[in-house]
Amino acid sequence: MDTPADPLADVLQLARVRGAVLAQLVAHEPWGVEVDPQPGATFHAVLAGSCWLRTAGATPRRLMPGDVVLLPTNLSHVLASGPTTAAMALTQAAKIGLRADEGVVELPGDGAVTRILCASYDYDHEVAQPLMSLLPRVLHLAAGDPADDGAVATALALLRYELNGVPPGSRAVVARLLDVLLVHVVRAWLRARPAGEGSWLRALHDPVTARALSLLHEVPQRAWTVNDLAAEVHVSRATLTRRFTELVGEPPLTYLTRWRMDVAAQRLRETDDPVAAIGAAVGYASEHAFSRAFSRARGEPPRRYRVYARTAAAASGS
Repeated sequence: MDTPADPLADVLQLARVRGAVLAQLVAHEPWGVEVDPQPGATFHAVLAGSCWLRTAGATPRRLMPGDVVLLPTNLSHVLASGPTTAAMALTQAAKIGLRADEGVVELPGDGAVTRILCASYDYDHEVAQPLMSLLPRVLHLAAGDPADDGAVATALALLRYELNGVPPGSRAVVARLLDVLLVHVVRAWLRARPAGEGSWLRALHDPVTARALSLLHEVPQRAWTVNDLAAEVHVSRATLTRRFTELVGEPPLTYLTRWRMDVAAQRLRETDDPVAAIGAAVGYASEHAFSRAFSRARGEPPRRYRVYARTAAAASGS
């Protein structure tokens, strides 16, 4: 039996979400670092000690050992030993910090020590938008939070092991653990949300909508109608449309069109497949029909998109 499609995994994979360690910060009080916004997301895990997280317009929040923080759009923020402690730019701290080991930035001082893992997630913004836009600006998961089923704490423990002494293969393991950690943090956040709140992510926990999403991801090339999709998930057309729209934020066929364009955009960027073949793979009977749909969604025809995307990738070295 074939494994059903996993929409969350599909989006993470298609969006090329990849984690990488920025630094291990070992800071002696008093200290403070400011992280400027950049493309992608930022992640911090307090491995030992405590610190304060400050963002514009929000009350400073204290982070304790085992706490993790995800900033999906890399909001400008400050990590510091106190709620009002002065901060320097992280790039400046990295230059003056004592580097005991590769990737370790140590800020000298006379006070207590805090150790923080600072990581980043890069992703394709066009594809990741339906996921990242639904997460809060600051997603804080405290150690021992009931929403964590133990997976986040376990992943952090494995990260500590890999970062302590840097055993063989550690770099590859750490990168994969960061990817795993992102999924578990998002899952924990979902468990903590009120049941009445709708979102694309919560739709994955609704049996009807989750099955519909799975089918659309599994066979996007099928000439789906709402009636066909409703029959597959064993509910009425009206029930499917209502539940899907409430939870996902758009009707089934609107979602399908956007997903088709995301899949097509990836193939245009990363393969030399003919435009007509890519269009057929996502459900369009002719290259003309596909080009029209792609132009409406992405603002330019497929061939031009392919050239611009590859030129941009070459310029960035990716």
